[in-house]
Amino acid sequence: MDNRTPAPELLEFLEPYNENIQNLALDLRKQVIEWIPAANELVYDAYNAVSMAFSLSDKLSDAFCHIAVYPDYVNFGFNRGTELTNATVRLSGSGQLIRHLTVRDMSDFPAGDIHVMVQEALKISERRIRLIASHIHGQTFINRSAGKKKRPENN
Repeated sequence: MDNRTPAPELLEFLEPYNENIQNLALDLRKQVIEWIPAANELVYDAYNAVSMAFSLSDKLSDAFCHIAVYPDYVNFGFNRGTELTNATVRLSGSGQLIRHLTVRDMSDFPAGDIHVMVQEALKISERRIRLIASHIHGQTFINRSAGKKKRPENN
């Protein structure tokens, strides 16, 4: 079990959200880190959501899954979700690659099924990563964007 503490910046980015949404996002984050302790966490303070992408490199393009935080729910997404063959959980999305599951409560999160899907997503990502051996494991990278954000307090 990995108990990596959330970066102070991540906690700051989550402050505008209600406590239930903050806890949900952090619980999902903890779950991914427990499953894949070597994963790097790429935190984004974007316009319409706070997100955490998980990758074996420091590049978003190599991410295998992500968590996107919205005012009333959190999406647990797969960056190459259309390529999953063991998708036992019905995912949403209509783009070329990304698929997600909307989570409103941890009691509704199908952890066992999602764990299997994360393992497959990781294998898909590993095939795409051009790094032979990375010394970057288990790190957090913060990406703070400038400008006004669409957050619960700004709605």
